Amino acid sequence: MLFTVKKENIIEGLQKAAGIIPTRAGAAYLRSLWIKAEGEVLTIMATDANIEFTGTYPADVKEPGLVGVNGRNFVDLVRRLPAGELRIRLDDATGTVILEQGRRTYKLPANDPTWFQSLAPFSSEGAVVWSGDFFQEIIDRVFFCVSDDESSDAIACLYFKPVGEGHIEVCGLNGHQFALTRFTHDDLSARLPEDGVLIQRKYVGELRKWLGGDAIEVNLTDKRLFVRSGDGHETLSLPRAGYAYPDYSPFMTRLASPDVSLLKLSRKDCLDALDRISIFNTESDRCTYFELSSAEAMLSAQGQDTGSANESLEVSYNGSIGRIAFPTKNLMEILTHYQSGELTLTLTGAEGPCGINGTEDPDYTVLIMPMKIAEESYYEEN
Repeated sequence: MLFTVKKENIIEGLQKAAGIIPTRAGAAYLRSLWIKAEGEVLTIMATDANIEFTGTYPADVKEPGLVGVNGRNFVDLVRRLPAGELRIRLDDATGTVILEQGRRTYKLPANDPTWFQSLAPFSSEGAVVWSGDFFQEIIDRVFFCVSDDESSDAIACLYFKPVGEGHIEVCGLNGHQFALTRFTHDDLSARLPEDGVLIQRKYVGELRKWLGGDAIEVNLTDKRLFVRSGDGHETLSLPRAGYAYPDYSPFMTRLASPDVSLLKLSRKDCLDALDRISIFNTESDRCTYFELSSAEAMLSAQGQDTGSANESLEVSYNGSIGRIAFPTKNLMEILTHYQSGELTLTLTGAEGPCGINGTEDPDYTVLIMPMKIAEESYYEEN
């Protein structure tokens, strides 16, 4: 194998490949970056046995071939070299890959190409064109609610579900928070199975880093989700999880009950107040308490070693719940995912799910569970 290629043409792809190469995998095959030179194309492949990456880039191929090298070492080396042409060849006699640039020469141990196992190919049949940055935005709005406990099965997954007439719901759930966003894409909705698609959180994080502002192609098989760059040069595929996602319709239905309490407030004013109040939270009491009246919410927190805080927030409130408590940091994080200036909190009970909606955030709802209020007083001012 012998070819030349420009560093600037492959470095981005190399870094994407390196991102999924495991650092301590027992099998050298999984620690390898696989390089295939053929025709006028250089193909770079990597996998951790679950995520698979394939990238194709223009190269001047003198002798075709396939070889594996230690992925992280190879990528680190190329990353530190200056821009320009790289000459890479396989020395069969010594079993090494030789990389040359000008008067620089580097030798890396080569892995036997018989170890290589072909990666799942992207099929253009049935592929759907989508916006990469919109896909990224969808992930951002829901991902923070996906459970990070891998033993939690379905709720450790991002969930895509078709709901008719081209609509798709994307959900994240972790036991005390739930996020749902809805959008319309006729072609993608038609490709999704009726019971939806689940992708485990640990894979979604890598997908999010891979997405950008360009158009992408999306396709599905029974076992995998494929995403390909719009120019067709790079493909990432992820395994689909086989769990059954919990039915979230009952607690969404509760938000439409006629006996709910409605609290309208300024997102910015509430976020600023929560930021100050969080100083007074402790490990044993992480909450902000809301005392509610028709035009005012009195926010408070106190701790044995921190003192106490009280802030008045101008609101519009119609309901029967006089006092409710939310974990401060969790509520702050939720509010940062909205664009709306004014938010409506739908309270179903002092300890029931609270839904949050905004006028400028159509088809986006986050639910948060209030905390049980324990009557304790650590600090009082005379």
